Amino acid sequence: MFLRRFLLKAVLTPALKYSSPLKFASPLKFAFSEAASTLVKAETTALENAESTEEKESSFLDMVNEYFDEAASYTNIRPDILNIIKGADCLLKVMIPLVRDNGAIEFIPGYRCQHKHIHLPTKGGTRYAPEVDVEECEALACLMTIKCAIVDLPFSGAKGGVKINPHKYSKRELETVTRKYTLELAKKGFIGAHVDVPGPDLGTGPQIMEWMKDTYEAYYGHSDINALACCTGKPTDFGGIEGRTESTGLGVYYAINRIMEREDLLKKYGVTKGTKGKTFIVQVKNEVGFD
Repeated sequence: MFLRRFLLKAVLTPALKYSSPLKFASPLKFAFSEAASTLVKAETTALENAESTEEKESSFLDMVNEYFDEAASYTNIRPDILNIIKGADCLLKVMIPLVRDNGAIEFIPGYRCQHKHIHLPTKGGTRYAPEVDVEECEALACLMTIKCAIVDLPFSGAKGGVKINPHKYSKRELETVTRKYTLELAKKGFIGAHVDVPGPDLGTGPQIMEWMKDTYEAYYGHSDINALACCTGKPTDFGGIEGRTESTGLGVYYAINRIMEREDLLKKYGVTKGTKGKTFIVQVKNEVGFD
């Protein structure tokens, strides 16, 4: 779109600027110039709308960076060091070809961000959702690094995803996408127990993780003794652990119980101690809210 608009403006703008309609040799040329001028305006408007959409999509990353900067202002760390800590070390985008069950061919984008390599492996979920983009992955990977640091886990943050609505694809199609995505990650060094360990997230679960594990093992199991540990959230029959599915939601439950024992917070917000007799709202039905 941009190249087309640029060429049209470069060729036609001088003619439109310095020539009056009366100087055109024929009405056909005048009509062409009017149509071209309208097209330039339409292309410009479309480009501006696209840029506006991109800005909206990047707002989550901007928000994370703003919170990072606000928290960093309470430290004595140099700004240049903080910028190194904040930015992502590695970003990957792959395009996954898929032949649908009806014969249609799609080209589906997939992403993975390794936020920091200070501690290895990096750790973070894998999303399957139509809203997934590289900036969302970067923002969530940054948050994952911060969460690991807060609780002193020896991992750095990562996040990945595929721009797909899993509810609109068959099991065979999801398996094909997952295996191709995993293979692309492996070829680029974005999966493995020693480097980057994906887990389930929005739109994914034990079945997706089992496909990822199986694909990685098939291609790299002969050279990686820890191939089984390339991802978490697998079914228990395929190397997973009991309690993984409900662990995130259970963590929220324990956190709420702890908070409801904090007398300073309860007094501040006028809430009585304990959870007994109180009701809570689950905002979203997802990996945390549902499980």
